Amino acid sequence: MKAIQLISRYALAITFLFSGFVKGQDPLGTMFKIEDYLIAYNMDWAMPLALALSIALCSFEFAIGFALLFNLKPVLTRWMVTLTMTFFTILTFFDAIYNPVPDCGCFGDAIVLTNWQTFYKNVVLMVFVAGLLITRKASTQTIRPCTQWLTLLAGFLGFALFSFYSYRHLPLIDFLDWKVNKNMYPTSEIQARYFVTYKNNSTGETREYESNNFPYNDSVWMSQWSFVDQRVDDPSAALRHNLQAVDSYGDDVTDVYIKNTDYQLLITLYDPKVLNNEIETRLKPIVNFFYESGREPAVITASLPEELPEIAARFDNKVTMLNADDIVLKTMVRANPGVMLMKNGVVKGKWNWRDTPDAETLIHKFPDLTTPTTGQPSN
Repeated sequence: MKAIQLISRYALAITFLFSGFVKGQDPLGTMFKIEDYLIAYNMDWAMPLALALSIALCSFEFAIGFALLFNLKPVLTRWMVTLTMTFFTILTFFDAIYNPVPDCGCFGDAIVLTNWQTFYKNVVLMVFVAGLLITRKASTQTIRPCTQWLTLLAGFLGFALFSFYSYRHLPLIDFLDWKVNKNMYPTSEIQARYFVTYKNNSTGETREYESNNFPYNDSVWMSQWSFVDQRVDDPSAALRHNLQAVDSYGDDVTDVYIKNTDYQLLITLYDPKVLNNEIETRLKPIVNFFYESGREPAVITASLPEELPEIAARFDNKVTMLNADDIVLKTMVRANPGVMLMKNGVVKGKWNWRDTPDAETLIHKFPDLTTPTTGQPSN
């Protein structure tokens, strides 16, 4: 019984700690997922609470894992785990059937699961919950009740403060595509491979062939088999970004800015309503530095066309206004606004607007900023 209790407790503790941490260190990402659920369940009235819910939910989850790990308040923790897992198992079952949100985000962007995979994961965890319940008498306590409460409260509040800090800056671990030092235009020595699938007209058997290696010149075989599908196995495809930035003329100019061989300053702004004097004061010095050095800073926003001139005016018309999908902007920098430095397709740096470096700091980190180049897109 003791072994079952320990295995169940530690398995659940690790799961709750990991899940709470990866979501809590990226509270904006969790907020976006909560907003998806609120929209799916027609609870738009709760949208202003999404960020608070994000931090509270992740801190609660982390605190449960913390309590399980150190065996704090075992009776309370056992029932909180049971109620939490029962609720989410039922919720993910309906998610799997009706698919209101494609990815529940139970492990943030660290591990992306389908709704059915999430449900099966919860079913497995319910086995460990049952292990806790049937071995409740095997739990022993050596810590005073008052100390347990204080330790549990410290764990919850400490993680909530950490999550709020991450919201005001950037996630501690970046699980998103636009990571610092990542090349957004990777090349692979392995060439893309093309496959076709054919089905036997008599038996229903299906076979997959490489497109250059099936009996297409055998008329008898072709009369017995019918084309079903085709697919491409491209090693680089999963690494390519999905940003599509368009200028005021509606032209896709993504490569001009992302593949710029010179340093390119990008400001991502998925919601322009947040712009205020504090943000402008923080961003204008770096905008001026790039503008005066002959480089062309750009603001990529999901704003309406009629809002673009007003945003440009806030930066003294020293920025080029580009438009892109807000979902993509949210995956570039977990901040609004976010600041990104690119060069030749590589992410050189990214910051929350509150942490925007000044020119001196940038030059110290990137000395070649003092040497302007042609700034043309690479091939």
